[in-house]
Amino acid sequence: MAKAKTQFVCQNCGYHSPRFLGRCPNCGKWNTLVEEVLESESVNRQARVSFSGTHSKPERMSDVSMAEEPRVKTQMNELNRVLGGGIVPGSLVLIGGDPGIGKSTLLLQVSGQLSQTGGKVLYVSGEESANQIKMRAGRLNVHSDNLYLYPETDMHSIRNNIEEMKPEYVVIDSVQTMSEPDVTSAVGSVSQIREVTAELMQIAKTNNITIFVVGHVTKGGAIAGPKILEHMVDTVLYFEGDLHHTYRILRAVKNRFGSTNELGIFEMRDSGLQEVKNPSEIFLEERLADATGSSIVVSMEGTRPILVEIQALITPSVFGNAQRTASGLDRNRVSLIMAVLEKRANLLLQNQDAYLKAAGGVKLDEPAIDLAMAISIASSYKDQGTDPTECYVGEIGLTGEIRRVNRIEQRVAEATKLGFKRIFIPKNNLQGWTPPTNEIEVVGVTTIGEALHKILK
Repeated sequence: MAKAKTQFVCQNCGYHSPRFLGRCPNCGKWNTLVEEVLESESVNRQARVSFSGTHSKPERMSDVSMAEEPRVKTQMNELNRVLGGGIVPGSLVLIGGDPGIGKSTLLLQVSGQLSQTGGKVLYVSGEESANQIKMRAGRLNVHSDNLYLYPETDMHSIRNNIEEMKPEYVVIDSVQTMSEPDVTSAVGSVSQIREVTAELMQIAKTNNITIFVVGHVTKGGAIAGPKILEHMVDTVLYFEGDLHHTYRILRAVKNRFGSTNELGIFEMRDSGLQEVKNPSEIFLEERLADATGSSIVVSMEGTRPILVEIQALITPSVFGNAQRTASGLDRNRVSLIMAVLEKRANLLLQNQDAYLKAAGGVKLDEPAIDLAMAISIASSYKDQGTDPTECYVGEIGLTGEIRRVNRIEQRVAEATKLGFKRIFIPKNNLQGWTPPTNEIEVVGVTTIGEALHKILK
């Protein structure tokens, strides 16, 4: 009997090697190459065929129907916003997150809501039995005759049951536990994940079935498996949060049917995930009135303005090299802002340790947070508090100028709604726009020196 041919495949990036290597030459990771048996060339590769037997064929672009199907709304407005307005029929949605963060809870609640509106939902679990899912559904108060539980990992059986039931929605929990019998590699390997996702995509696109897929993440925070997994799906959502806190953040990093970087806030309770209607109040509710090193920024997360507190602690450095530590903020941006403050605002920060944090566990990465970061750093350095009724928006250039930002009207409106009395914005943003002077004072600033002079008098 001939010996089966094998190869070594990197479980991080999918690189193939004929021999074992301790370090992957493609991604640089150590001990990620696993031996896998080469697939037989006789594996039957079928073209896209729907359950009704319809084959895909080339069509003129002018002949393709443009009838836009309405999006399906769930009872969670936060989820609808992240998906771009609702669920698109026939889409493939990937949800990733840390263990225990609430991925299965979210999808079970969504499955219950979709099944109550008349849609048939098939919940496929490779990690739990039907009894275990029923226990969690009872705690979440999910009860519906249109919700079917199916504990299975074999993709042939799953496809046959989908063809027999013809559901409108399918949940796969999780893709790393599913196995394709035609692939000889181990469950959870790069080859298995790639083939399983390809079959799920074929089922979704040819039969107009919406499929939600749960993806495990690595210790680095990326979705486990090859990067092609994220390229194949229509939408990639990351479920973030701290296991020691009750708030969870659902963030879209890819969406073919809507804008990316949308954000939804949930709170984990005994009865499941609950929407947070006004996340700005949550991020600001524990702020101290007279604290130094604290400022409020109006940040845009997708199409939603959110007020977040940025905190800074500036202390003299004990060691030779000053420390720069950031949580929820880009460490390189912190160093850049501190260099501008030292050069353009005459603040001696080179021998100071800096610790910055975006309160509430949210991650901020847009340029408009620069001014608030600079105000927090200067406030802590001078040990002088800021006015709790003020907030700050603006990008800082290397020459110390305050540059214009986008969506300034929405930012000012959100600050006004939460009762702030004054907001500092780039002066160029005042051109062609009349601010609501009767409710909030809008102050335009040109340079960082001018802003510090007006804010920290």
